[in-house]
This record gives sequence, structure tokens and C-alpha cells, in this order.
Amino acid sequence: MDGRWELEQVHAIAPSARAIEAAEPLAAPGQWLTTGCDDRLVWGRVRGGRAEPYDVAVHHVDVVTTCTCASRQRPCKHALALLLAWVRGDVPTAPPPASVARWGAASRPPPESDDRPAAPDPRPSPPAPPAPIDRHTRDDRIARLREGLVALEQWLDDRLRLGLADPSVARYATWDDLAARLVDARAGALANRVRRVAGLVGVGDDWHAAVLEELGLLHLLANAALRLPDLPDHLADAVGLATGWQVRQADVLAGVPETDRWHVLGRSDTREDRIEVRRCWLRGERTGRWAMVLSFAAYQQALDRSLPVGTSFEGDLHRYPGDGLRVLVGRRVGESAASRPEARTLAAALDEIGRAVAQEPWLDRLPATVRASLAADGRALTDGSGSVRLVADDRALRVLTVAATEGPLTLTVEWVPAGLRPLTLHLADRVVDIGPTADPSFVAAA
Repeated sequence: MDGRWELEQVHAIAPSARAIEAAEPLAAPGQWLTTGCDDRLVWGRVRGGRAEPYDVAVHHVDVVTTCTCASRQRPCKHALALLLAWVRGDVPTAPPPASVARWGAASRPPPESDDRPAAPDPRPSPPAPPAPIDRHTRDDRIARLREGLVALEQWLDDRLRLGLADPSVARYATWDDLAARLVDARAGALANRVRRVAGLVGVGDDWHAAVLEELGLLHLLANAALRLPDLPDHLADAVGLATGWQVRQADVLAGVPETDRWHVLGRSDTREDRIEVRRCWLRGERTGRWAMVLSFAAYQQALDRSLPVGTSFEGDLHRYPGDGLRVLVGRRVGESAASRPEARTLAAALDEIGRAVAQEPWLDRLPATVRASLAADGRALTDGSGSVRLVADDRALRVLTVAATEGPLTLTVEWVPAGLRPLTLHLADRVVDIGPTADPSFVAAA
């Protein structure tokens, strides 16, 4: 194929010799689920350490790369591996998928103002080495994060040594001071977890067990974050996001999009500290993959209502690294009413959720669409495979009780450690949004 690089050109754009060494095992054809190339682009999906493969693309004329992994090294080892396979003739010629073609067109730099035609170049020259990475800024941030994590570990040791009966546990300042230190260390997600644990103290007869469970998860996350450089890529991504590592939206939107018809199946609002948080759960019609769109509102601000439950659209989602659920919405076309979703048994849904939690024990919300009946006491869902406790307010339970008189219910639910929280009731002719609200003025029925 004209324009194919030489091996030396791949080595020229690699940030280091170690990066090439890491890419070599991934360059084998058996590692790739799909690959393809044309006169401008090379693309593929490669198996990684997480459940979902990484999407990789390279514009080999303009020398631009993208990958859905969270590596801060560019080009990452997946892009280098794809180029190595390409120069060795292991990538077939094929027309690019629409999402890759759009990325290739968007990544191309604007033409020069000189009107004279450029002389054709039969082979691109080896690209110049990339600009040096600003390691001072990165190292400073990692050092600040490490200080906060060490402080968290010491604080947890003190709590276990003194016990939960210690009077300081009941003082909010005990928890708030730690949360403030974590915010200073750029570990905002851990700070939010600490404040949520503080809200459990003294609530209910078994609050000690609930607090101890949360402290165990904090200890797990702190230990994992202290070992970030040694973790596999997918786990490092997930731990980084769980501790509060920020990813720029521009970097997320620069990745290869996932194109599908997306059905908005559920909405869940919560209040975290002084911020209202909305989670919209979407599911791809063709891929069956779930996605979560987060929006925030502070004080008198309004939450985003651009994704009403019961609608669908053809378009692109851009996934954040790590957990594989959080996304940003890109191009949207062809909005319409969503079709009734495919439902699963309780056992099948919980089996999938269990596998996800086994990989990332700090996950506390996962979606599912199930078909089940309301138990006689109205406090659980049940089918032939078992029963699960419902976590719902009186308003949602009243809606479910009325609908259950017609038979089994099709529900989109949100798994939380306490059980299943109903979000949407899917009827034959409409959907009813019964998810929790942080804004009492929100209209729940659609």
C-alpha cells in the first residue's frame, strides 16, 4: 500500500525505547479483534486488561493518534502496536468505519495559506520526536496526591485503633478536616466518600457496620492509588477516576466515538454535599452497552434536562477512561421515542452486576432492565430466579403497586448496595419516570 511507513518511522515517534518494548507483544495479529487501513488511517480494537477492548486509530499522514485507554503517554503502546502491525503487513486494507473517518477528518490540520500546490511526497519522512513531557507538573500533582493518601491511611489506622465508639467519630469536624486535606491533594472523589460516611454515623441501629464497610473501601482505594504505577492500565484508569483524577472533556471528546441509537432508560438524582447530581442511564440499541451521563447543579442552578427518559437518538458517545460507563454526548441526530427495552431476569442482571463489582469493589451504582413481579409486601422484586429488596420512596412504591395489578413489571433499576432502586416503569404505551429526585419541583411522570 502506498505511504506505508518503515519500522524506523514507528520507532521515531515512540516516546522511549521502553514504549516500543511494551507495544511489541500487542502487535501480534491475535491480540486484535478488528483492524483496517487506507491511504490515511489505520484503526483497530485491541484486547486490554479490562473487559471492554480499546479503540485505537492513527492518522499516518498527519501523524495523529487516539486511543480509549487512559495512558497519559502519547502515542500510547496500543497506537504503537497498531503501527507495528501495519508496517509488517498484518493490517488489511478496508474502508474506515464512520466514526474513525469523522475523527480522521477532524484531526487533520487546516491547509496552509500558500496557494501553490505542494510537491507530492511518495513516502512520508520520519516524524520529528514529540515535544518533551512537562514532567514537573505531573510529578508535583502525583506528590500532592500521595501526601493526601498517606494522611488518609494514617487517619484510618487511628479510627480502627480507637474504635468507632470514640467520641470524635460523632463530630463532623473529624471527617470534614480529612475531606479538606483530600481536596487539597486533588482527591476530590475520596473527599466526597469521606463526607458520605460522616452522614452515616449514628443513623440506624446498624450504623457501625455501614461505616466500617465504607472505611474498608476507603482503605482499598487508598492502597490501590498508592500503587498506581504498578497497576494494569484498565485498573489504573478506574482507580484514578475513583480517587478524583480529573480528565479534560477535550481529551475525552478527542477519542474515537461510539456510534449507536441510544435509548435514555433511566434518571437518578442525588444531593452530594451542596451539589445536586443527575445520572442519566443510556443503552445502545445495537451494542447493548450501558452509558452514564453525569450533570451537576449548585445552589439555584437547574440540572440538565436535555436527555428526558423515554427518548432515543442516533449519535456518538465518548467514553471516559477507567470505569467504561461515564460518557460525554457528542453528535445527536434523529431523536424519537425509545422502544420498549429488552428485559432480563433478576438472576441474569445481578450476575452481570456481580462481575462488575468483583472487578471494581468501590462501584456503588450500576443499571439494569429487569422483568419481575412485586412481592406481596410491596418491598421486593421477585421472579422465578429469586427476589431482591427494593430501595424506593413512597411515591415510587405507590406507582409500582398500582402497575403490579396488571402483572409482571418491566423496570429499569439502579443497583445500590442496599438493593434495587426503581428508576423507570416501562408500560406498553408510555414510560413513567419514578427515579429519586433532589429537586422537589421535578415532574416525574412522562
